[in-house]
Amino acid sequence: MSAADSDLIVSVSGIRGVIGHGLTPAAALAFASALAAHTNGGRIVLGRDGRPSGTMLRHAILAGLTAAGCEVQDVAVASTPTVGLAVRALSAAGGIQITASHNPSEWNGLKLFGPDGRVLSAAVGRQVQTRFEGGEQRRVPWDALGEVRDYHKAEDEHRDRVLQLVDVVRIRAARLRAFVDGNGGAGGPLARQLLKALQVQTTCQACDGDGFFLHEPEPTEANLREVAPLVAEHRADVGFALDPDSDRLAVLDENGRYIGEELTLALATWFRLSKQRGPVVVNMSTSRVTEDVAARFGCRCERSAVGEANVADRMIEVGAVIGGEGNGGVIDPRVGYVRDPFIGMGLILNLMAESGKRLSELVAELQVYRIVKDKHTVSREALPRLFEMLPARWPEAKSDRLDGLRLDWPDRWLHVRPSNTEPIVRVIAEAPREEEAAALCREVGELLRGGVF
Repeated sequence: MSAADSDLIVSVSGIRGVIGHGLTPAAALAFASALAAHTNGGRIVLGRDGRPSGTMLRHAILAGLTAAGCEVQDVAVASTPTVGLAVRALSAAGGIQITASHNPSEWNGLKLFGPDGRVLSAAVGRQVQTRFEGGEQRRVPWDALGEVRDYHKAEDEHRDRVLQLVDVVRIRAARLRAFVDGNGGAGGPLARQLLKALQVQTTCQACDGDGFFLHEPEPTEANLREVAPLVAEHRADVGFALDPDSDRLAVLDENGRYIGEELTLALATWFRLSKQRGPVVVNMSTSRVTEDVAARFGCRCERSAVGEANVADRMIEVGAVIGGEGNGGVIDPRVGYVRDPFIGMGLILNLMAESGKRLSELVAELQVYRIVKDKHTVSREALPRLFEMLPARWPEAKSDRLDGLRLDWPDRWLHVRPSNTEPIVRVIAEAPREEEAAALCREVGELLRGGVF
């Protein structure tokens, strides 16, 4: 185990760590108490993904919240967007989702929500982080202790909301077939319920939400190599793959070809804009393909800093009709400002049903780009010089300093941004061909090696 694995990672979005090392019951209790101090008690929604360690952490969090006088509404194993919806439905002061997202099984963590059902913004998250790091805890006397109530309607309410926003009759008439890889994640049961309601004939793999992963949890092409052939084998029209807390959606076509997470947002945006025009928001590292889709409908595409909370902030600011991130995170304000794979499924199925086209045919109508990612060790003190060198190297490119540095050309872009937790910069480039994107990343590396960093 590395030193990093033995540490608790604390950030504005919550905490995470390896169970028994960085993340302990004491840490979970203290963080829950810090949130309770921030909300001054009140009602808190609690959910978790299916990881076995979530049960242990649940007890610690319940101790922290009830000791602070909070009323806890426990939705049990549920997806992250489901927790967000429950916060709003119950008019809660906040929420906690026990999850380590796409990290391996030995990891777990806590993700926090505000009263609007969104993941906490950086500013508010920093306030809770400061309380936690300062040891601030809320305690009430014995006769003011909080209580725990089970909330069993969260998944049904989430399913019903998605059904209200898609053309159920059209999807049912299309008689579509789907293959779902739940991979033990929290969203498997809801995916099964939703598709059953849409009368999509569905084959499910590991959709019980038990937290036991059949493969590495992040739904990347490499991790879905054994899943991909099953789509064609089961004669499905589409394959859906979820991550453990089910706020990301990867898509495979009827041939089992990995369509990916970038195109999840593009396809969902395509259908959404066909019904209602309006602004679209993506982050600085999301593929240009969604921007192209927006342009097709005469809609502007805005870019935010990387991070779900930043995308949501910008969506609210410009009145976006849809947005998200290129990791398969679809954000539809009609459901909530949380990445939601279930409305993503509904929109993509609606696109297929209404067009009468196979998924591969729809994808063939999208512009092709390739993304390449790299990283380099760079101290924060050296970043100003780096961000001066890069625009000087490519003066013809449009420069944007919203989040690190992004350089844009008509058909490609380069994004260099510092990590929030490590002394590195992440370098991401996209171009029509992989070798062109790789060349941009490679040249950044050469500039770094040639400078004094």
